[in-house]
Amino acid sequence: MSESADRANEWNRLRDTYLASSGERPASSARGLHHVALLCRDVEQTINFYQGLLEFPLTELFENRDYENSTHFFFDIGNGNFLAFFDFPGLDLNHYSEVFGGLHHIAISVHPDQWQRLRHKVEQAGIQSQVVSGTSLYFAGPDSERVELIADPLGEMYGNAVG
Repeated sequence: MSESADRANEWNRLRDTYLASSGERPASSARGLHHVALLCRDVEQTINFYQGLLEFPLTELFENRDYENSTHFFFDIGNGNFLAFFDFPGLDLNHYSEVFGGLHHIAISVHPDQWQRLRHKVEQAGIQSQVVSGTSLYFAGPDSERVELIADPLGEMYGNAVG
């Protein structure tokens, strides 16, 4: 399929087939996102980045039950949701690489005032970033993971309801 292919008919068919209006949609079986778990090479570097730079408080740190001497630790990203990390000492973890079925990016909602302040902190730290649509800031974390800070409220994206 060419990059300029018009997929409007396909999207309309998918909407008509699967997308119920908010009043007709059943409640989700999920309560929310408990945590997203990522890999890191250096626990302290990751804590300095997510707690020190992005101001997501570290909430817990313990040994990973699945891999001896591996650290499992969590950051509060608001609303009872957490960003978790594992290190795997002794394994040669490469930088993040996007693959089919893999993680594309993590989008974390922050208040617009916080967004402006965090954008400035990211820029002052010399981290290359990109602003998209005036409310999304994209940049790489310490292990090349893609992070988006989005100033839109939960349930919205670029002024459109997504929930």
